[in-house]
Order: sequence, then structure tokens, then C-alpha cells
Amino acid sequence: MKKIGFLSFGHWTPLPQSQTRSAADALLQSIDLAVEAERLGMDGAYFRVHHFARQLASPFPLLAAVGAKTRKIEIGTAVIDTRYENPHYMAEEAGAADLIAGGRLQLGISRGSPEQVIDGWRYFGYRPAEGEDDAEMGRRHADEFLELLRGKGFAQPNPRPMFPNPPGLLRLEPYSEGLRDRIWWGAASNATAAWAAGLGMNLQTSTLKFDETGEPLHIQQAAQIRAFRAAWREAGHMRAPRVSVSRSIFALVNDQDRAYFGRGGQEEDQIGFLDETTRAIFGRTYAAEPDVLIEQIKKDEAIAEADTLLLTIPNQLGVAYNAHVLEAILTTVAPALGWR
Repeated sequence: MKKIGFLSFGHWTPLPQSQTRSAADALLQSIDLAVEAERLGMDGAYFRVHHFARQLASPFPLLAAVGAKTRKIEIGTAVIDTRYENPHYMAEEAGAADLIAGGRLQLGISRGSPEQVIDGWRYFGYRPAEGEDDAEMGRRHADEFLELLRGKGFAQPNPRPMFPNPPGLLRLEPYSEGLRDRIWWGAASNATAAWAAGLGMNLQTSTLKFDETGEPLHIQQAAQIRAFRAAWREAGHMRAPRVSVSRSIFALVNDQDRAYFGRGGQEEDQIGFLDETTRAIFGRTYAAEPDVLIEQIKKDEAIAEADTLLLTIPNQLGVAYNAHVLEAILTTVAPALGWR
């Protein structure tokens, strides 16, 4: 068995060929698709966060709305860039969204990827501390956020408060029990995967990774997952961790599928640079008739290692078509692979 969710970047473009032409379209269609995904029996609705872009940027109102409209499906992010976040405010927002959803939040966070503007986090009022770079700042924010989610009091109460206080130091409210165990780290390297394991975070692997060995993406990610689990065991955590892998997978079951994705061209991993020095490997797209697709996916070692698969979706093609994409995977691919 494997949990299967979708991952939407929430793109919107004010062009006639897009079904998602405004920010309102992207947000409202995200809610509608989550409702459809739950109806189909999907396990998760996940959303990517990008700032200064025509994409989803403020996740907590969306997560809360999805939580209010659904009953069973997991609701998550992949990922929130912690360089942009105030850990205290984020803890309050996450607690509220998780309570609205009844404890279904699966919150993916990370140092983030290159953004649309130079050092965009500076516009949000954040600066690395002396001797610290932006990646270290992001991990520091994550550390603070995790500590706040433990729910321990830390703030000295006012001796003359507006409302009566409980005894002792105060914590942030609202507090959601169990959310701390449902935080994931999006790791692009083996080292950060091991770091996340040490802190007791679950692991998210994306459709890209730092190219650390020159091997295909799925082999590098499988090794990363094994390193994460080894670090988890070494840390002595009592619960079992979760691991997700993101992939672009399309079962070609009708002429519309073949028109959109049947032309090939993305059947191999690609190499690129995230900045002047960071070489990355980008995963291929899987698009084929179901019987061929099943055989291709069997060879993906990272998917085999993970307990959760997040399917990236072309959200600008609209809710109805994306629901079809998800249903095709659930009905024509997942049973043959033992995921259902």
C-alpha cells in the first residue's frame, strides 16, 4: 500500500488557453480539486509555495479552506520556504489550520529554492545573522518553529492581563496536539535529509535534487531515503518516519491525454544549475499507456522506497481534467503496482 496525493504549484496565467487565469481561480480551483481528490479516494492534497510569482504564495488560508471543505484527505505543503517565515506567527497559523482540518495537516517546509527575485526574504524583513547564510537562516527558522510546536510555555505573563491567564509561562495559541509529528522537510541533499531525521521531521523528496553522484535521479533519491532512515534510527526516535517522492506521471488513456502528454521529449532526467555553483538533476516525466507506465514505474527505486507518492499536476488545465488525471492513476496504474 502507498499513499497517493497530488501536488499543485497553483500557476495562473491571464491567457485564453489557461483554465486558471487569476489568483482567485488558482485558489478556488485548488479547493475544488481537493474536494474531487477526496471523492476519488486520493490520500493527500499538497500545494507548493512561491513568492513574487503568479503561483500559490500564502498557504494557510488555502489549507484552512480545504480543511473546512473536506473530511478525510491529508492536506499539506511541499514546501513552505522558511527563509520567508516568522516562526511564531507560522506556529499560530499552522495550529489554527490544523484544528480546522481536524488534525490532517502534513506541513512540508524547507530552506526553499531559488525565487523570482534576488534575496526575496529581505523584503519580508529577514536577514541572516552574522556568519550565517540564507540557507542557515532558513534552518534556524525551522528549528524555532519546531520548538514552538512542542507547546511548552516560554513567555512571561503580564501581571495585569486583559483576560485571566493559566498558571505558569504562556505558549502560543491555538495549539494543535500532534502537529509536531506531521512536519516534513524538503531535502535536496543527503546531508539535509540526515539533519531533518535528527530533528524528527519526515522527508519530502522532489522532482529535483542536488546532483551529488552523477547517477539517475531515482537512484540518488533512493540512497538519500536510506540515509535519512539510517539517521532516524541513530537518533532513536520512537515513531516510524514518513517519506514522500514527487513525480510527474500521466496515464495516456484517451485522445486528450495523448494530445497533451503523448509527444515525448521529457523521458530522461535533465541536468541544470540552480545558481552559479549548484548543479541539480531534474526528474523525467512519465507519460505512457498504462501497461507501459506500470513497467517504467517499477524501475523507479525512489518511488519503491517511499510510503507516499505526490503526483505533480498541470493545474492550468482545470479541475475536471486534473481529476481525470488522478483517477486514471488510481484505476489503471496503482492496483497493478500494489498501491491499492
